[in-house]
Amino acid sequence: MDWKKLAGTLFPEGHTIGEKNEFLSGEAQVDGQTVAVIGTTGHTPIGIEIALAQAQAILRTVRDFPGRPILMLIDTQGQRLRHRDEMLGINSYMAHLGKCVDLARRKGHKIIGLVYDQALSGGFITSGLMADACHALPDATIRVMGLPAMARITKVPEEQLTELAQSNPVFAPGPENYLRMGGLESIWHGDLAAHLRTALAQPVAGDQRSALGLQRGGRRLAQPVIDAVLSGGHVQRV
Repeated sequence: MDWKKLAGTLFPEGHTIGEKNEFLSGEAQVDGQTVAVIGTTGHTPIGIEIALAQAQAILRTVRDFPGRPILMLIDTQGQRLRHRDEMLGINSYMAHLGKCVDLARRKGHKIIGLVYDQALSGGFITSGLMADACHALPDATIRVMGLPAMARITKVPEEQLTELAQSNPVFAPGPENYLRMGGLESIWHGDLAAHLRTALAQPVAGDQRSALGLQRGGRRLAQPVIDAVLSGGHVQRV
């Protein structure tokens, strides 16, 4: 989806979002309150420049507008795979971005992620998966690794992975599978502005992804393992 069309739908009260080199930043009005908007567009890969720009925008919000909610609009093909970025330490830049998101959360900023087009690998991990809650549009593309790449890395035949993807959401792309695993809070159908208002009004209850994955049947062992570690007990198979 075109980000301008999305912004017009999300923010009927108006916004000042601008784009520079596929990096989005600005402000928007939602029910009379101002929301900071940070994101990407054009399926852009997250290289050191965009990672740093996002981190700067978050830190600027924390410094200048304490407590202001932050909405992260996500459309990325993942971490930029270039020798230059690797040599300059792209892993450290992305880790810095993740730390900035966590700092904002600890300072009282509510952070919402919205995958409106594409979310892949490291670009998704340091944005939507770092948010208090991440949502997606129905036609969004979400995956950590494509099945052909997964086959090369794991040495498991692609045909076998494709078969596993039919029954196990861990192997399958798409917002419905990430919803089952708890990686997404919800998929937004219909009135996007209403969904955003609801998300902003929802109290932050900590990281619920493992609990949601267990409840929805997409990740049946993550929460029991967490509970066993915390209690010093044993994992009970579900």
